[in-house]
Amino acid sequence: MNFMGALTFVVGMAMLAAPVRWSFTVMILSTVFGAAAAFSVPGLGGASVLVPSLFLLFFAIRLFLAYGEGPLFAALAPPRPGFCLLVLTIFGLATALFFPRLFQGMTETMTVERSVGGRNFISLVPLKFSSNNITQSVYAVGGLVCFATTFAFIRKGGTPTNLINGMLVVASVNLGFALADIITYFSHTEFLLGFVRTANYALLTNAEKGGLKRISGTFPEASAFADFTLVLFAMIASLWLSGVRSRATGIVAALLLVALILSTSATALVGLGVVLPVLCLQSFLASRSEPGSGRPVMIVAIMAAMPLVILFVLIAMPDLASGLHDFLDEMLFSKADSQSGRERFMWNSMAYQTFIDTQGFGAGLGSARASSFGLVLLSNLGIPGTLIFALFVLLILKADTRPGRLPLREAAAVARAAKAGFITVLVSAATSGTVYDLGLMFYILAGSVSALTVPSPVRVNDAPAARMRQIGVVGRMQ
Repeated sequence: MNFMGALTFVVGMAMLAAPVRWSFTVMILSTVFGAAAAFSVPGLGGASVLVPSLFLLFFAIRLFLAYGEGPLFAALAPPRPGFCLLVLTIFGLATALFFPRLFQGMTETMTVERSVGGRNFISLVPLKFSSNNITQSVYAVGGLVCFATTFAFIRKGGTPTNLINGMLVVASVNLGFALADIITYFSHTEFLLGFVRTANYALLTNAEKGGLKRISGTFPEASAFADFTLVLFAMIASLWLSGVRSRATGIVAALLLVALILSTSATALVGLGVVLPVLCLQSFLASRSEPGSGRPVMIVAIMAAMPLVILFVLIAMPDLASGLHDFLDEMLFSKADSQSGRERFMWNSMAYQTFIDTQGFGAGLGSARASSFGLVLLSNLGIPGTLIFALFVLLILKADTRPGRLPLREAAAVARAAKAGFITVLVSAATSGTVYDLGLMFYILAGSVSALTVPSPVRVNDAPAARMRQIGVVGRMQ
């Protein structure tokens, strides 16, 4: 166990005696450490157990001690989204155990080869059972636990404010490490961030593009940083559009947007192209349901002014426009011709071939890699698993987050923000997802949407009061 692992263990033990809302904030905060290994497992080729996965264990124990098993099971009861996730996880575990042996030698897959004490490398090998089936199964169970514990916390003792506070904290820490990444790179003191870069991954933290440092922060590469930051931006920008803590959310959202642009990640730019219209649509729909719940006037003004700003830049600063064109060409337009682009195209090609060779059943959870989450699902879980996952996503997206349908306006705003972040994870994964695991933030957001939009049942103690209110209403009608 390294420094971050020991620190996580100490904090986790402390959270067992602290208020539950503190452990929830720390759970959200832990997701920022995407390249920090708590410890490694030599029996699985040196596979890294990350800080968020270790702290999830303490968070689950704290929730169980506080509320018991009832709320956890309630999160997975039909017809809630958690039931689909439970079925998907059980199905995924079964495929990880049986499918690599059932289809062994029938196809080849892109998979991670691990070496103890060394870095991982991806290679094309005949299908067989490997440590990747075990690690992805553990991550799948962890995602299920994360969803259930988030649901239980928000339904039993949490409030929308707890989620807002957690997101602002993790966004601030993420921005702080991004700034530290830039400073340590140009001052040649990268070793100072070595304590958060201990995972047994291929770390690409010292790269440049277009003369700019590719920001990786606490993640193994710039694209992973961009994926995580894009989710935070979608959530906090949605809160700002809903008028929730306008000053704090506005400033943090603006800083996250700057960090995304400076990250020089194609994922960030493509993601922004999808996320910004989604946020605008959310704001317009919210303002129609309840006036004052969005900022449609400001959105229209910004969208109308953008062509004028672009035209001014092209006329007044032609050199800047030329440099921007070269920069975008290197990041986006020539991406497919790069070595990375050709390599990822090969991953997708092999993943599709695996799907075909296994007659649409998939090679088993963790058996294959791709560069698009859709192909990851098809090559690992086949058509059945893909359909179950699609149903889970559909149930989350169908959750009614209109202001008039939830008891508190803040709850509606937070549910919309969580849904915006949930959509953003899917957008990023669709363009660059390589494995089944989408990160614990994905399940925190899904659990939040599910918990905030489930109608509150009438408790036993509240039943007489509810009947009296109903009688009073009937009497006034008569």
